Amino acid sequence: MARIKLDMPENYLFTTEIPLRISDINYGGHLGNDAVLSLIHESRVQFLQQNGYTEMDVEGFGIIMTDTAIVYKTEGFYGDRIKVDVTVGDFNKYGCDIYYLLSNKKTAADVAHAKTGIVFFDYEQRKVVPLPEAFRENLLKDI
Repeated sequence: MARIKLDMPENYLFTTEIPLRISDINYGGHLGNDAVLSLIHESRVQFLQQNGYTEMDVEGFGIIMTDTAIVYKTEGFYGDRIKVDVTVGDFNKYGCDIYYLLSNKKTAADVAHAKTGIVFFDYEQRKVVPLPEAFRENLLKDI
């Protein structure tokens, strides 16, 4: 079976730090795969918030995650502080990808590489809508 490969960006727009909780640790004594998805969700919410958005209001529309890819690199343990770098890319008519680089704050070792695809969604009409150009312009203004 072919392994998933993610080409991670070189530059990131946002960084946050999240300590691993006991609930993030699985029966093997390390960071659980399900907890990584929770960490990237928290990071995405913080990233959007920093830019004046929520998952339900990005330039008047919500977002829906269409896919996720996670490549695990090394173990994480209870109490580790995980640095999560976040950026956007691969814009298309209806959305874009959000990239997450998770690393151990103390050792700088990559813990995981992740990507989520998002599309914009009108929750009142229950349909996908075009990517708001103001979203792209707002996020890419400093690049």
